[in-house]
Amino acid sequence: MASLKEMRNRIGSVKATQKITKAMQMVAAAKLKRAQDQAESARPYAQKMASVIANLAAGVSGADAPKMLSGTGQDQRHLIVVATADKGLAGGFSTNVIRAARERINSLINAGKDVKIIAVGKKSRDQLARLYGDKVVHTFELSDHKTIGLPSAQPVAEMIATAFEEGQADVVTLFYSQFKSVIQQVPTAKQLIPAVVEGDAQPIDLNGAVYEYEPSEEEILETLLPRALTTQILAALYENQAGFFGSQMAAMDNATRNAGDLINALTLQYNRKRQAQITTELIEIIAGAEAL
Repeated sequence: MASLKEMRNRIGSVKATQKITKAMQMVAAAKLKRAQDQAESARPYAQKMASVIANLAAGVSGADAPKMLSGTGQDQRHLIVVATADKGLAGGFSTNVIRAARERINSLINAGKDVKIIAVGKKSRDQLARLYGDKVVHTFELSDHKTIGLPSAQPVAEMIATAFEEGQADVVTLFYSQFKSVIQQVPTAKQLIPAVVEGDAQPIDLNGAVYEYEPSEEEILETLLPRALTTQILAALYENQAGFFGSQMAAMDNATRNAGDLINALTLQYNRKRQAQITTELIEIIAGAEAL
């Protein structure tokens, strides 16, 4: 049975932890607003870029189509890009993305496919390297940059494009967490190569007009597709960042409330033990006085 001093020390320790979790919750809440604005601002740009590509791709087909659009015609070599966070204390944020990626990776391996993995974020590196070893070919740490931006996405896009051009990958899929709300982040898989026109990215309505492109659609797509790849990765990183701060805020709020409940339970236990000790001492004093 813990002594009163030990119980006081434990209560003090939990109170100190509660102050830390409360401070982290407030910091995450402050950073969430900016991250959410960035994620929401990137969506229209990414959608418009997809619409432009859809419009150009409608006039390109067959052997004239760029490889990043048409693919290699094979489905043997898969490159899986898993984007998570560098830090923890955010509930199951990173674990949910990694679980979705792990299911896809396992299904591809069981089907006899050649799988390589690029980990974006320390959390994905730590877990995937432990599970798949040398299949993790490269890791990008987001903490190398002060803020998420083009310098964070550009190296990832360049490595993906290089791997595809060198024949190391036939299909490239990105896993990230799509931000819905503070309490809802959805693990999402997006095929980057061959480029897929999303359902909400319809070709631009030209109202019957016919455009002649200079240079040709093929040459424009050759230049535009790598930029679109960078845009998609950047948008995913923004979504991840907003989801991370939302998850961290919710996790720290739960931790703060749990610490409060624990403090109340320990305080009640401490008061009962202290009252029992005082009662015992009074009984001993009274018994001693009667004996005299």
